[in-house]
Amino acid sequence: MTLAVQRLRPFHAGAFLAGLILAVGTIASGPSAAAGAPASAAPQDAACPLRATGGLGVVVERASGRLAVVDRRHHSVLTHIDGLGDLSHASVKFSSDERYAFVFGRDGGLTKVDLLCGKITGRVMQSGNSIGGAISQDGRYVAVANYEPGGVRVFDADSLAPVADIPASYRRADGSEARSKVVGLVDAPGNRFVYSLWDAGQIQVIDMTTMTDDQPPSVTRFEDIGREPYDALIDPSGRYYVAGLFGDEGLALLDLWHPELGVERILEGYRQGDERLPVFKMPHLEGWTMTGDQAWLPAIGRHEILVANRNDWTLEDRIEVHGQPVFVMSRPDQRQVWVNFAHPDNDRVQVIDTESHEILRTLSPGEAVLHMEFSPRGEEVWISARDSNRVVVYDTATFEKLAELDAESPSGIFFTDRAHRIGL
Repeated sequence: MTLAVQRLRPFHAGAFLAGLILAVGTIASGPSAAAGAPASAAPQDAACPLRATGGLGVVVERASGRLAVVDRRHHSVLTHIDGLGDLSHASVKFSSDERYAFVFGRDGGLTKVDLLCGKITGRVMQSGNSIGGAISQDGRYVAVANYEPGGVRVFDADSLAPVADIPASYRRADGSEARSKVVGLVDAPGNRFVYSLWDAGQIQVIDMTTMTDDQPPSVTRFEDIGREPYDALIDPSGRYYVAGLFGDEGLALLDLWHPELGVERILEGYRQGDERLPVFKMPHLEGWTMTGDQAWLPAIGRHEILVANRNDWTLEDRIEVHGQPVFVMSRPDQRQVWVNFAHPDNDRVQVIDTESHEILRTLSPGEAVLHMEFSPRGEEVWISARDSNRVVVYDTATFEKLAELDAESPSGIFFTDRAHRIGL
């Protein structure tokens, strides 16, 4: 029957009313009660508060091996989650729905935490010593960078079941085979993971799309990138992977759009032959900054921020700062750069104007400032002061202190908006 000649069925008020009552009852009972609801629509745990996850985050309390789940909008701690092991160098990634946090402990523990229920939902001791991890672009895989044994292990994000084990094997100069520490692990577009090998001087790329039931994912190796890559980053577009070199001057850059071009050395000679200062804490390249056509980077063993041209990666400026920089982080609108420092100058934070390169303000949040995290639109910044046992919140326009939260030896601060950003 064509649409043009279909007859209208008679209207039955009783049947309509019964259907309406059924529909209202279904809506009131929630989507999980509806017939034919999607399999992915898991019922809400009755013990879990129903709240939006976009305003949540976590603060790592390293001394006690626990997380503080925070509401950044109301400057409050919602709950604490214990039992996460050694968090002395912990990092956190979030599932794409922002509900789950994956915590990478220094003791090799990978822990999945439900932020709404405030509890651990999975935990595996996957190595003896690990140094962070990443989540694939499609959210299916969680990869962990390991010192001992050196390599990358990949897990199913839902179940934490092991998926792949890629040893960081290399051959020493004497011909013997060894395994390297893995650093600077990030996610990249195309369901890839990129990382560096400290001992081997390599960058490697895992392509998860090539994995089958019978074959592990393919690994592409870039050798002789420089000595002792200590950390790395990927730019917000996912194109450039940059590894810092502790054993050499300069950095190593891999263009992931054109990997066939190999690794390029950039910013060589920035130390200008000066005597190196003792390095009290390695700078974190994951906290670098992109502002327009410039990249802002911490200099190793110097009281300086390096400003490079992103087009040809030449050095444009050096900005003298309070101490040896650890994190060099941009406010989301790229108008400011906030910098914290290594011991013994780690009681200060400096704010730099990205247009004039002038220091706008020097703040004193507390003793042993370890990390900073901006709200998604940049109106606030949260700063952890480990030895003062507090997290301090500042207005980034006026530099007014907005709040202080008690925390036990806080280190990393992570908000759930990171779930939607490459490399974070």
